[in-house]
Amino acid sequence: MLGKISLALAAAMAMFAQATQAPSLPEPIRVNISEVIVPVTVTDIKGRFVSNLELKDFKLFDEGKPQTIRYFSHEQNQPVVVGFLIDMSNANRLHWKTYQEAAIDLVTQLLPGDKRYNGYLISYSNEAELQMDTTWDSEKIIDKIRRMKPGGGAALYDAIYLACTRRLQVKGEPLEPRRVLVIIGDGHDNASKKSIDEVLEIAQRKMVTIFGISTKAYGFAAEGEANLTRITGETGGRVMYPLEGVYKDVAGYLSTPSDEGNYALKVNTGGYAAAIASGMFRAIADVTGEVTTQYVLRYIPTDTDVPKTFRNIRVEVNVPGVQVRARKGYFPDVP
Repeated sequence: MLGKISLALAAAMAMFAQATQAPSLPEPIRVNISEVIVPVTVTDIKGRFVSNLELKDFKLFDEGKPQTIRYFSHEQNQPVVVGFLIDMSNANRLHWKTYQEAAIDLVTQLLPGDKRYNGYLISYSNEAELQMDTTWDSEKIIDKIRRMKPGGGAALYDAIYLACTRRLQVKGEPLEPRRVLVIIGDGHDNASKKSIDEVLEIAQRKMVTIFGISTKAYGFAAEGEANLTRITGETGGRVMYPLEGVYKDVAGYLSTPSDEGNYALKVNTGGYAAAIASGMFRAIADVTGEVTTQYVLRYIPTDTDVPKTFRNIRVEVNVPGVQVRARKGYFPDVP
């Protein structure tokens, strides 16, 4: 009888010990990494594209470890899928006609009617809306742009999320064609349900490179400027500021007094409109040039079985005095 009690007591104590011991930490989810694509822009100190580099000039690091570049290309007019994201908030009402024509010119430049080049259109004000799904026909997108009218808030982050998740994909993405977004707006957001961190993660997961054509005017503050810089920088793109130089050479108010302040180029005059338009079209040319002249590197990481977390990328070029722009990293479970 005592033997049975002792056995029962021992079993109960064992069960208690098992129930109260610290739970073991779960193993991190691991995933096999497929090929990673890294579009790279190289410019000199004056911002001019450096277009004569070869594979041997590049070094690529994944989490600090050197990688073997399996694919290298610098062909002109590489196939792309471009998302055109246009700010339709109240902030863009004053110069909407200029922005509208600039957007149309950008679509025309990047979608020449060749089926290797596709694009789609998203407008954002109080909500983000897919105006035209993925197509190679630029006229379909241009027709939508001509019908758009600004008004309301700005749901920029929701627009980026929509671009990364809810549009028709082209076979071969993101390797060929690669994915690009171009934002025409000042970067402010006051209507999105998504956060900037959420959209950065989805853009990195989808291997999207984001560019911005800022509608911020010279001398004016834009609360979204830092956000636009962060979104583009971390995905390998950059922001152009076509309106920054419109008043840069204008003398101060005391030397050229006027009721509206120190504006030598008056609103509603031909000189003012021409300066705005000229700046916008220079930015269009810069974006088009960068999208179509990037170096494209692809590799399979040496660590093919890694935790499902963000991984950092670094690209180096063994040429002095150049600036290198590439995405900051990626998530290994890219859909």
